[in-house]
Amino acid sequence: MKNLIIASGALFLLSFMLPHKKQVFIDKTLYDFKIPGLIGGTIDFSKFKGKKILIVNTASKCGNTPQYDDLEKLYERYKTKLVIVGFPANNFGGQEPGSNGEIDDFCKKNYGVTFPMAEKVSVAGSDIAPIYQYILAEAQKYGFNNPIEWNFTKFLFDENGKFLTVFNNKARLIPDNPDPKGRKAYEDLLKYLN
Repeated sequence: MKNLIIASGALFLLSFMLPHKKQVFIDKTLYDFKIPGLIGGTIDFSKFKGKKILIVNTASKCGNTPQYDDLEKLYERYKTKLVIVGFPANNFGGQEPGSNGEIDDFCKKNYGVTFPMAEKVSVAGSDIAPIYQYILAEAQKYGFNNPIEWNFTKFLFDENGKFLTVFNNKARLIPDNPDPKGRKAYEDLLKYLN
């Protein structure tokens, strides 16, 4: 009996040391996710049915941070058919060190962000948020392996919650983009929106 108790205790302790498996998403859709908002409340993705959804990992101290302005303008222009959801993350270069409140203040003060912002999450590594596990699994089905290279990678889902494409972190989604790749990304996005 003593050996059984010792073995049980050892297995219990070992369970905390083994790496955790990533979640498997069988019969789950984007609409099943309810995410805590940046300053409270809940972002319920089921409320976005009927609109395209652009999900972006963001950071406040990144060379790509001015894309907040691009995204806000895009949101204002297409909000009847597009929802943008920002996910602050500190995974790349420690470029999102602030608290949720600090991030909210920064986004509103500097870029007038009004699109939904989730609480700070991890978008890579062993502590990746379940929604990003799901997003990356969906992207992988379409040949996008490890698409998050840095902050401001953008994932587009259709009005039925199905994955469409990924826009590179450097692709600024603005009209008259001087960068040919960025201009093409914007034109591709417009094809999905029109």
